[in-house]
Amino acid sequence: MKKSLSGKQFSFGTFGFWKSYLIHMRPYLFFVSGLAGLSGIALSDISGFPVWKTIILFIPFFLGYGFGQALTDCFQIDTDKISSPYRPMSQGIVSVKSVLLTSIVGLTFIGSMLFLFHIYSFLFSLLAVFGLATYSYVKKNIWFGGPFYNAWIMALLPVMGYFASAGNVVKIFPENHYHLIFITFFCYANFVLIGYLKDIDADRETGYKTFPVVFGWTKTMIVGDVFGIIALTIFWNSGVDDMTSYIFGIAGSIIFIIGQTIGHISKDKNEKDAMIPIISTVRTFILIHSAFILQQKQEWLIQMLILYILFEIVLYYRPSKYQI
Repeated sequence: MKKSLSGKQFSFGTFGFWKSYLIHMRPYLFFVSGLAGLSGIALSDISGFPVWKTIILFIPFFLGYGFGQALTDCFQIDTDKISSPYRPMSQGIVSVKSVLLTSIVGLTFIGSMLFLFHIYSFLFSLLAVFGLATYSYVKKNIWFGGPFYNAWIMALLPVMGYFASAGNVVKIFPENHYHLIFITFFCYANFVLIGYLKDIDADRETGYKTFPVVFGWTKTMIVGDVFGIIALTIFWNSGVDDMTSYIFGIAGSIIFIIGQTIGHISKDKNEKDAMIPIISTVRTFILIHSAFILQQKQEWLIQMLILYILFEIVLYYRPSKYQI
């Protein structure tokens, strides 16, 4: 067995392994995939859907991000060793093989749960897993591909959520809600793009041709402006007509503007300066999707508030303050 930098590697299935695996899952980002899926669930007429079923259906979307992130980490150890040395695989505390196996098992479990709700959700989950497994190649070799490639995977989640909650008799995603797919796509593309700023030095050293490596910090921020503006424009033209969704939407819009502005005026343009812009893209994603959900289900206000508070708590306790 290959030893870690400290000479110790946690065996598969031990407490040390699961604690390490949780770090790779990024629990503070569970809320991103969770709310993306929940936004699709909210589109369905689930008045007769038991609460316990809604909760169970939320679980695979909530955990999906974690298993997916751990999976992609297995294919980019080279750059993570430089930009994210705190991660267990970077330190050799857990093996790539054990993390890869756990991720595949976890994603298989999620796919199986979705299969029980709707065959389309299951098929889309297979497509998402394929995307996650090939994402690192696209990120490394195609400068314009990373954000778009990652975003189409995330954009599948609202569709999967809708079908899973609508029942097997439903075969078509409602045309009047296609805008949700684009909101998710551009919100997440902005998160991915701005997120590359924290890895720009490591990606350059390891040969990753990300957009910031090829074009630099300033042009990355400008493209981020475009992605965010597109997402917010689509959202505000989607028919916001109640106070709760309006408040969440305003909050998300203001945070987006603040984050992008701070990114533009950054003097050092380094890992530390990237944190506020990156965190802002995450908060914007969560708040805008919460606003969309409340457009459909105003009675879920308490749940949306609880989820957002939990997000901030988990975010605060993340293992590295300079990583998202």
